Amino acid sequence: MFGRKIVLAALFTALSVVGASIKIPAVIGSIALDSFPALLASVLLGNGAGAVIAASGHILSALLGGMPLGPLHFLVALEMAVLVWIFGNIYRTGSKKMAGFIFLFSNAFLAPLPFLFIMGKEFFFAILPSLFIGSLFNLAAALLMAPRLVWLKGGKTDSLEANR
Repeated sequence: MFGRKIVLAALFTALSVVGASIKIPAVIGSIALDSFPALLASVLLGNGAGAVIAASGHILSALLGGMPLGPLHFLVALEMAVLVWIFGNIYRTGSKKMAGFIFLFSNAFLAPLPFLFIMGKEFFFAILPSLFIGSLFNLAAALLMAPRLVWLKGGKTDSLEANR
């Protein structure tokens, strides 16, 4: 079972790199689809795996984008790890809508708060629409896919496998 979890974590990390490569133009920079694999991993593999994949996914996305915020990306990676850990924890208690709401609100509005003081209110307010849309895209992808991938946990099988 441990080997299976390692392989799945590697797969989700690779999906995060692919998602980081898909850039959707935004108000400032671009929106990347790098966090939905981390959200999935937090649900399917556990909070720790999801947090590691979120942090590494963000760093890889930033590297592919040219590290526009420099070392501040490490702060964002830490924030992403914490938010994905919280999302997975709440999601697995059965509060899927609450987990989604908290992730969306926190990632779009609370996580950028340090930039209000570091880079000024102009940057902060300019980045909010892009973060909201990016968070919404990543969250929607994760919430749509998670119930369909529960069989990856290794516990219960889905109805398709049961019919074989």
